[in-house]
Amino acid sequence: MSNQHALLTSNLLPVGSNISTWWNFGSMLLACLMLQIMTGFFLAIHYTANINLAFSSVIHITRDVPYGWIMQNLHTISASLFFICIYTHIARGLYYGLYLNKEVWLSGTTLLIILMATAFFGYVLPWGQMSFWAATVITNLLTAIPYLGITLTTWLWGGFSISDPTLTRFFALHFILPFIIISLSS
Repeated sequence: MSNQHALLTSNLLPVGSNISTWWNFGSMLLACLMLQIMTGFFLAIHYTANINLAFSSVIHITRDVPYGWIMQNLHTISASLFFICIYTHIARGLYYGLYLNKEVWLSGTTLLIILMATAFFGYVLPWGQMSFWAATVITNLLTAIPYLGITLTTWLWGGFSISDPTLTRFFALHFILPFIIISLSS
């Protein structure tokens, strides 16, 4: 056993004896999330959360803002890399049987649900025809919750149909949820 491996498996660091390169994905997730937050901040500076101007503001970022196309591509590509890393991270946990540690596994499941919500809110932000349809269909699933579903859907929409308050809420949630993910994962 090498000195480095002996240091890792001693009492100094709380790691198992099966430490391998599969354990790097947590750090890669943090790197992807930091890139998402940095590029998202610069995109949010130029984005307009209005149903009449949202798609035009995305086009404006891509065409007119200096290096806006790089920021937009880095944001979307790092989101895809983030999901590759998260699913690999989950697969490693399944392979090593880490689901038996219920507290850690349930906190990871909570983080995954928040991550999926963040991705959905970001998908809706360009407010094109498909994202408008997705916002309508997916948020209508809330009406399946007994007693509270219709109230939750009306609150999320900001009225009785998808409109400007919906886009504003989705933008605010898409902006704040990555910080909640960081706070929950630390």
